[in-house]
Amino acid sequence: MFWLLLIVIGAGLAFFVRHNLRKWNERKLAEEERFKAFMKGAQGAAPTNEPAAAPTPALASAAPPPPASSGLAQQKMLFEAAHKAGEAGEPALAIQLYGRLMARYPATAFAGQVRVAVEVLKKKLKA
Repeated sequence: MFWLLLIVIGAGLAFFVRHNLRKWNERKLAEEERFKAFMKGAQGAAPTNEPAAAPTPALASAAPPPPASSGLAQQKMLFEAAHKAGEAGEPALAIQLYGRLMARYPATAFAGQVRVAVEVLKKKLKA
């Protein structure tokens, strides 16, 4: 009876290990597929496994163009980061961030504030 119990326990452990290894391998493969789909999406490709078909002229004209992003959120983040750097006593870093803001977005709504802040920060650097 003892040997039968040991055989059943061994078979149960073998099944448990085999089952968990199979599930782990399936999760690993699914993770790799999700990563590949994510990378395709990040590169602008279709996230499906099928090759992207060329759009027909009728479908291409019916699809609206993607909205042009003004980048207002990025502008605000750059402006706030530069402002905080200036307040923290880092005028050189603040001027660099303001410069990056103006280089990326020359027609920004923050242009007037940026120019005034840069002049004040330049005075701090000279002093």
